[in-house]
Amino acid sequence: MAGTTSRSLGLSGVSVEPGDHVCAFYVGQQERDDVLLPYVRDGLHAGDKCLGIVDSNDPASLINDLGNGIDVHACVESHQLELWKSTDSYLRDGKFTIDRMVEFWEETVGPAVRTDGFDFVRVFGEMTWSLRDMPGVEYLTDYESEVNRFAPKYPQVIVCLYDLREFGGGLLMELLKTHPKVLLGGLVLENPHYLSPDEYLSAKS
Repeated sequence: MAGTTSRSLGLSGVSVEPGDHVCAFYVGQQERDDVLLPYVRDGLHAGDKCLGIVDSNDPASLINDLGNGIDVHACVESHQLELWKSTDSYLRDGKFTIDRMVEFWEETVGPAVRTDGFDFVRVFGEMTWSLRDMPGVEYLTDYESEVNRFAPKYPQVIVCLYDLREFGGGLLMELLKTHPKVLLGGLVLENPHYLSPDEYLSAKS
């Protein structure tokens, strides 16, 4: 895999490696922003491509919050920063499918590296969309497991954002099985509960 330099997560002393798939737990909007905003700002400063999906607010709101010395609108115009709502990505056409979402990331991350000249891509997804009563959301953890096949294909880091107020204990255990690393309390930890995609499918069958 090209581009093997580690990247700061935007938090003091916290770094990630190309191919990392991180589950970021937080409580409430402020804690989400304490994780998300430094992650994206650091990427924009570093010249990384930043791709993200928001659910609890809209992309325009996040763009305004990013500010802080960065010409975020210029980053949007140059396509260094691309943001979507969950209804335009995870829940297109009112449903969720694993294959289509993996294809979505392939069609956005792949060209950024192969043709647009970016050495590194930062991806994030706010996952509260999966709590809605919509077709396919029951495959959330299967999707998270499948992301582990995609993450090492490119010099990228994928951060999945989960509000601990919204997700119950049983689902949290499944999420731990599908993320090699966990961000909690400002630290990125190796996850001892992680299962590879093949192990996860075997355990479910």
